[in-house]
Amino acid sequence: MKNKGLIITLSVIGVIVIIFAILAISSYNGLVDQEEAVNAKQSTISVQLQRRADLIPNFVETVKGYSDYEQSTYTAVTEARSAVMKANGAEDQAAASAQLDSAIDIWVNAITEAYPELKASEQYRALQDELAGTENRIARARKDYNDAASEYNRSVRRFPKSIFAGMFGFEQVEYFEADEAANQVPQVSFD
Repeated sequence: MKNKGLIITLSVIGVIVIIFAILAISSYNGLVDQEEAVNAKQSTISVQLQRRADLIPNFVETVKGYSDYEQSTYTAVTEARSAVMKANGAEDQAAASAQLDSAIDIWVNAITEAYPELKASEQYRALQDELAGTENRIARARKDYNDAASEYNRSVRRFPKSIFAGMFGFEQVEYFEADEAANQVPQVSFD
């Protein structure tokens, strides 16, 4: 009798251990997949920001051909572009991207208003379309990143995955949020 009770107890314990192991493995693998999806989406943002940064020198050269614009505006765009290229992580990229967005808005608006014949240039229009398309891809990449981050963060916080997330060191990731300055309308001045 005692052996039969011991066998049943050991069997129940063995089944519980197996269920726990399967749950742990499944949770771990799911969290790894979601973390990699977040990393891939972050990389897509970086690629699109790099694309935009690569288009800016061509845009600058096109405008140079038509105008003798302010050096300070060009410097602001160049510095903002460098900041984007050096940014790491969603928070740094958001801040650097907002700085570049603002500099580009001011620069493009000032140049196109000061040199209306520039708007008619085919090369200028093509580059402006490329920049606009890139801005749309950046916005989409940010949304996709935030969607993946949301799914991952929910998994990290929900029971029972939260237990395994804590055990294996999975932590929530930051969302890509616009900088406060992005809500302000850029001021264009020809003084």
